[in-house]
Amino acid sequence: MFKPEKFMDEKIAWLRQTIGNGDALAATSGGVDSMTTAALGHKAVGERSKVIFLDDGLMRKGEPQEVVKILRRLGMKARIYDVKDYFFEALKGRVDPEEKRRAFREAFYLTFARLARELEVDCLLQGTIAADVVETKGGVKTQHNVLEQIGISPLERYGYKVLEPLKDLYKPQVRGVARALGLPREVVERKPFPGPGLSIRVLGEVTSERVELIREATAIVEDATKDVPCFQAFAVLMRDRATGVTKTRKRKYGEIVVVRVVQSKDAMTAEPTALPWETLRRIEKRITEKLPTVTHVLFDLSGKPPATIEFE
Repeated sequence: MFKPEKFMDEKIAWLRQTIGNGDALAATSGGVDSMTTAALGHKAVGERSKVIFLDDGLMRKGEPQEVVKILRRLGMKARIYDVKDYFFEALKGRVDPEEKRRAFREAFYLTFARLARELEVDCLLQGTIAADVVETKGGVKTQHNVLEQIGISPLERYGYKVLEPLKDLYKPQVRGVARALGLPREVVERKPFPGPGLSIRVLGEVTSERVELIREATAIVEDATKDVPCFQAFAVLMRDRATGVTKTRKRKYGEIVVVRVVQSKDAMTAEPTALPWETLRRIEKRITEKLPTVTHVLFDLSGKPPATIEFE
């Protein structure tokens, strides 16, 4: 049986020994995986684990400020780095999902390579978990935070070591460790969010305008389902468009947004969540009123398999 407290003590000791007398960077995104990793690093070496949030322009509405506020409340001196332009440039013109994921991964590690040189650290702490490794090695999709497991040496390629204290755990076990560390409920029970953020919820080319649209739609979906027991709830912007009609009976060629709400334990399998009809209609109404370029709002009924939870 998995014992979170025992795991926590072992990983804190391992991190303390591995980091030694040097400093480390802790990469946080706000999810329970990266927040748990940051907390383990902080317990191990205190402020020598420098907590960093990359504002890549692909996060939820207000997320960078919200996450850093939580981290600081937990005693970590977290800092936001604005790298939006760099990430949008890295994704420019890319439409293939795997190309987008690999471009994000390269931008992610190169950004931390620059920060590692600036801050004079030689290792990066990140929240890779078992599901990330399984899907990447199995060829399902490239997870941005999986390197050594597929034969890429971060030390040789980027100049620093990568430490992954959670890489053998699945999501329920990570939540157990988070509780053992005393992280607040809002972190422990936070719904998963993909590492490449909204870039993989925008099908086709990623632009700041398209990301802003799906950021607003995502906020609407998450707010409407905040009391619904589910693993994830989000919106996806389709690549194609569809014909609609304005209130004055004029033709409008607009965006298609898909709403996805699923149940899962470990992200390896999933089933769609049955939402009340009233909730679905409320989501549709709020999206089309807030985002007038959207003409169609769809609800995804696919499980995993045959689908994956994310569209890309």
